[in-house]
Amino acid sequence: MKLWMSGYAYTKDLTYKLQVNFADSSKTFEDAWLNYRLRDEAQVLFGQEKVQFARQEITSSGALQFVDRANATDTFKVGRDTGLMLHGKVAKGLLNYNLGVYGGVGQNTLRSTNNNALGARVAFNPLGEMPYSEADLDHGEKPLVSIGANYFMDTLRKTSATTFETNNLTFAGSNGWLGRGLSSFGATEKVDIDTFGVDAAFKWKGFSAQGEYFAGQADGQVSNNTLRAHGFYTQAGYFIIPKQLEVATRYSYVDPNRDSSDDLRTETSGAVSYYFNKHNLKLQADATNIHRQPARSDDIQYRLQAQIIF
Repeated sequence: MKLWMSGYAYTKDLTYKLQVNFADSSKTFEDAWLNYRLRDEAQVLFGQEKVQFARQEITSSGALQFVDRANATDTFKVGRDTGLMLHGKVAKGLLNYNLGVYGGVGQNTLRSTNNNALGARVAFNPLGEMPYSEADLDHGEKPLVSIGANYFMDTLRKTSATTFETNNLTFAGSNGWLGRGLSSFGATEKVDIDTFGVDAAFKWKGFSAQGEYFAGQADGQVSNNTLRAHGFYTQAGYFIIPKQLEVATRYSYVDPNRDSSDDLRTETSGAVSYYFNKHNLKLQADATNIHRQPARSDDIQYRLQAQIIF
């Protein structure tokens, strides 16, 4: 269960949001920010929120087409961090941009070094602004297209052979591409990180499709060792009953070390969703074949989710 409060104070140009996750005691506070709008094209946000990297990560977990995000997104996403971001909408959303400076160690965590992180994203919407919400719930008569690109740069220090400095960055965790490649670097060296992503999405008359490609590179400052990773996902859905019953499929691919063989993870998924009131009240079920190397194991994962937002 999550609780959030949002609104404005004194003027409608000064907005805020506070979001709390009662299910995770280690990361209770998720969003806590203030945003001041000078004009639509120039706004300043300060506080903790999701780093604007990866379309599917920016999309709320309550607005997804499947029960959860693709493995590729979870492997490369940054997660939440505290910082200062300049952002805006140009020409009524034809172009959206974000440029932020962050602490660089993630959610609810303070940095012990003087390094900082930089994140940037731009999205082009040639046929009109497309909200960050999966599935064509409105059965739009007008097609929508969005093309995006993002970048994140950071430096993390290893504190032992098996750990980085204290951080809550998702890609540096045990399931992230960098976290799985810890052994590539010396026990106490600093590691420079560059992560890139491109994405595209399309919606029209109940059909929707989107995909993202990610690439990450980490370079040790002392060892000069390099870790390279990449991955992608693609998914599509269609409403059999407009605005109510949807079927969807997704494929995800992750190579956590491009210079090492036999370490891939792929996922092939199918989903059925029934929307009683858009994403506010819905029932979803999905099944996924998870293939892991080097064990060459195949597991089937089944999930069922009921969601209510009020």
